[in-house]
Amino acid sequence: MDFKQVVLDETNDTKLDIYNSATDVDLPGIVILPGGSYKPFKQRDSERVALTFLTQSYQAFVLEYPINEKKNYQVAKQSITTAFDYIIKHANDLKVNPQNIGIIGFSAGGQLAAAYSCEANNHARFAILGYPVINQALDEKIGIQSEDVSKLVTTDTAPTFIFGAREDGLAPYVDHIQPYTTALFENEVSFELHVFGSGGHGFSLGNQYTAIVNRDRADKHFAKWFPLCLEWLKQFK
Repeated sequence: MDFKQVVLDETNDTKLDIYNSATDVDLPGIVILPGGSYKPFKQRDSERVALTFLTQSYQAFVLEYPINEKKNYQVAKQSITTAFDYIIKHANDLKVNPQNIGIIGFSAGGQLAAAYSCEANNHARFAILGYPVINQALDEKIGIQSEDVSKLVTTDTAPTFIFGAREDGLAPYVDHIQPYTTALFENEVSFELHVFGSGGHGFSLGNQYTAIVNRDRADKHFAKWFPLCLEWLKQFK
């Protein structure tokens, strides 16, 4: 495995962390958008998610969008387009299939991933949303000006896999996931939804690998989202 970091926008401190697997064939790719309320990114849903996807024959990319004093929702959205453009332009060197690159976002990163997957002419073959923020309910808490991404859904939105927990108190199901999946259904977008009875917000993979850097937050049942997601992803290979 080869790791390198590319600066996409020096002014906004936007970077792309590239986890590149040595391979004889082009692999599907996945762009990872960590959560964390636009504060320093955590290993739980950045590096450790990337390495886990790497073991499943994906080239993995973590997008470090603007955070802290440079946080800006619209700039963060634009950084996703920049990241996809970079990956597609360098697809040969990165050994990634440019026609099979998806996106996964957690929490606030899930809102950004959903927004990108709804854009006209986006390059996401699929979208995975983990306990996503969907509306503007957390804007004041986070200190940003976002949007209700359920209103962005169209018939061209990328096929979507969504997971979360019934006990999520930060981004409750009825306020976030439910309106988004309703919009997907009404626009006839293919999607799969898993709402677990245990677990919670910020659990990432839910296993011990992420728990050891995530305040011991693990849940064996919630952790089943990942193998379920891998099964869902088979349709895109």
